[in-house]
Order: sequence, then C-alpha cells, then structure tokens
Amino acid sequence: MKPFFTLILFCCGFGAFAQPGADNANNREQKIQALYIAFITQELKLTEDEAQKFWPIHAMYDNEIKAVSSTDELSRQQAALNIKKKYQDRFAKVIGSQRTNNFYVKDEEFRKKLIERLRKLRQQNQGANRRAAFSRGEPAE
Repeated sequence: MKPFFTLILFCCGFGAFAQPGADNANNREQKIQALYIAFITQELKLTEDEAQKFWPIHAMYDNEIKAVSSTDELSRQQAALNIKKKYQDRFAKVIGSQRTNNFYVKDEEFRKKLIERLRKLRQQNQGANRRAAFSRGEPAE
C-alpha cells in the first residue's frame, strides 16, 4: 500500500504544475520540496526522532550539492561525490549505513522521476499550445 500511496502523492502533487499561471516558481519549489521530504521520509522509514536529526543534516548537504557548479561534467560529478562522502558518516550516525546508502539511491530515483515528469508536462503543454494555435488558424512553428 505504501508504494501506491507514494506514487499517488507524487503524481497528484504535479497536477498543480500543469495549471497555467497557477503558481510562481517559488511555490513550485516548495511543492517539490514537500514531495521530496515525504518520499524520502517514507522510503527510508524515518522515525520522528530520526527525521528531526536527518533533515537539518540534509539541508546542509543539499546546500553544498546545489552550490556545485562546473562547466566540466566530470569535475561536477567528482565534487558531488566528494560531498556525498563527506556526509556519509553524518547520515549514518542518524539512520545507519545501510539506510544512508539507500538514501543516495532514493535521492537519485526521485530526481529522475521529477525530471521525467516535468519533461512529460512540458511536452503536453507544447502540444496544447500547438493545438490552440492551429485552432486559431495560426501557422505551425
């Protein structure tokens, strides 16, 4: 039942993104963040005590990951790997080494699902825009 709940939460949460002009970028980021927290919390089966300790560490980790910028993809990946290594022991003290490894897997899984879902929404919006232009008699782009 839990995987089904996660899937429903994940898919329904993105329904708001498809509404034109409904939310600004900051609000979308907050929705994605809430979905991410729910997903990771459920997948790692964090207790309330673990969550209170895990998420502040995660916030520091996330800030460092987001700060990585490089035009060289290999350098960017190496910097991200170094940050993951740096935080591995910090996460393991709270949730253990097995769930820490699982966190990195689930983090990547969420990001891939997010990218794929946003890609599909963009394609749907482009198709809707083309159909609307066609119905107005405008030339196709």
